[in-house]
Amino acid sequence: MSEVNEEERNVGLAEEKDTKTDKKIIHVMIVVSALFLSLITFLLYINLFKTEEYAQNPYNPRQWSEERHIKRGDIYDRNGVVLATSEFEKEGVQRRIYPEGNLYSHIIGYSSRVYGKSNLEMEYNSELLGKNDFSISFDNVKQGSSLNLTIDNRIQKYAREQMKGRKGAVVAMNPSTGEIIAMVSLPDYDPSSEALEEEWKNLAESEDYALLPRATQGLYAPGSTFKILTSAAVYENDLEDTVLEDTGGFEKDGIKVANYNDKVYGEMDLKQSFEVSSNQMFCELAYNMGGDTILEMAERFGINKEIKFDLKTEVSRIEYDKMYNMDAAMVGIGQGKLLVTPLQMAMIGATIANDGIMMKPYLVDSVERANGTVISETQIKSLGKVLDYDTAGFVRELMVGSVEAGTSVRASIRGIQVAGKTGTAENETNKTHSWFVGFAPAERAEICVAVILEYDGTTGGSTAAPIGGNVIKKYLESAGKN
Repeated sequence: MSEVNEEERNVGLAEEKDTKTDKKIIHVMIVVSALFLSLITFLLYINLFKTEEYAQNPYNPRQWSEERHIKRGDIYDRNGVVLATSEFEKEGVQRRIYPEGNLYSHIIGYSSRVYGKSNLEMEYNSELLGKNDFSISFDNVKQGSSLNLTIDNRIQKYAREQMKGRKGAVVAMNPSTGEIIAMVSLPDYDPSSEALEEEWKNLAESEDYALLPRATQGLYAPGSTFKILTSAAVYENDLEDTVLEDTGGFEKDGIKVANYNDKVYGEMDLKQSFEVSSNQMFCELAYNMGGDTILEMAERFGINKEIKFDLKTEVSRIEYDKMYNMDAAMVGIGQGKLLVTPLQMAMIGATIANDGIMMKPYLVDSVERANGTVISETQIKSLGKVLDYDTAGFVRELMVGSVEAGTSVRASIRGIQVAGKTGTAENETNKTHSWFVGFAPAERAEICVAVILEYDGTTGGSTAAPIGGNVIKKYLESAGKN
C-alpha cells in the first residue's frame, strides 16, 4: 500500500512540476508576444508618422549619398544676389559655398557632412535636393531647386554693420505683408564646412553662444517696449484720459518700481508718460486693469503661442500660473516673468503699423526649378485682427510722440514721420538690455524694425533707437522713398 501511495505521490509531484513548467512557458510566451507586438507597433508608428522626419534628419547618412548625384539648389536674396551655392570638388563630393560669409549663418545655416544641417539648409532640405522634381541634369548630376528669399542683402549687410559687433539682433519686416527684410543675430559664425570643423569645439563651448539665432530663439525681457501693448489695453478700457502725479516711482503690495534714474515728472497725462516712459504711470494703469486684462492683450499679440515660420522659433511667454494685480504692474512695463523674442517684438510693432492686423512672417518667397519654373510661392497671410482701427491708431500716435519729443528721438528721420518706442530692460545681470521697436512712414509703414542690444548696459534711447532709425532710413532710401 505504501508503494502505491509513493508512486501516486511521485506522479503528483511530476504533474505539479509539469504544471509549473507549463505556466513558465506561458509566461515567457506572453512576454515574447508582448515584446513582438511592441516592436510591430513601434515599426508601424515609425512608418506612419516618423518616416519623413527621419528622412529629413540632417544626420541621416542617406542624405549625403543622395547628394553624390544631386547639385544642391542655390539660395538668393530678393534681388537675385547669390547667398548660397554648391560646387563639386571631385566626383561625388560637393562643397557648399556661402559668398557672404557669416552674414546668413543664422538664416541659411550650414550644410556639413560632419555636423549635419541647420536653419534653411535643414528646413528646406527636400526642396534644395529637388526630390521628385528634377528638371535639369548635367553629366548625370541632377540639379536641385533654388530658394528665393524675402531678405534684402543690402539691408542685411547694413543692419549688421550698425550693430558694430554688439551681441543682439535686428529684425526688419514689411508690416503689410509679413516679408522679412533683414534678420541679423550676433555673434554669428562662418558656416563653411572647413571653418565649422576647425571651430566647432570653440563655438559649442563659448559663453557667447554664437550658434544661437537670437532673432528667433533668443528670449529677453522687453522692458518699456511692452508699453505698446499696455497702452492698447488702456485705450480699450477707456483709461486714455488718465492723469497722474508722478512722484518718481510705483509702490504697492510689497513691490517698488522707480522711474529710470529716479526721475520725478509731476502731473502727466498718458501721452506725456509714454514719451518719457514713466514706469509709475504704466505700473499704476496695469495694476488697476489687472492680470487677466494684461495677459489677454499679450496673448492676442501672440505671446504664449507658437509662431509658424520658416525657421524654428522660441515661444514668447508670460510664466505665471495666475497673474495678480502686482504681476500685471510688472508685466505692464515689460518686466516680471515675461520673455519675448526679437521676431515677436517686430511682429507687435508691425501690427500697430498695419492698423491692428498681424501678418504671418515669412523668409522664403518662392521655390524655383533650375529652368526658372516656380514650384511654390508663399501666399501673404493674415494671422487675424488683434486691435481695431481706432486702438491701433491711438497707440501709433503715442509712438510718433515718442520719436518726436520723447525717448525715441534718436530714431527720427528728416522728412519722414517715424513711430517708435524704446526699452531698457533689467535682467539677471547688472547690465540692461537695450531695445527699440519702430516703423515708418508712420501712417503707411513700409518697414518695421526691432532692435535688441543684449546686456549692453545702455538705454534703448541712446543706442538701440539710432540703429533702428538708421536701418529704416537705409531701407526707405533704397526704395526711393527718402
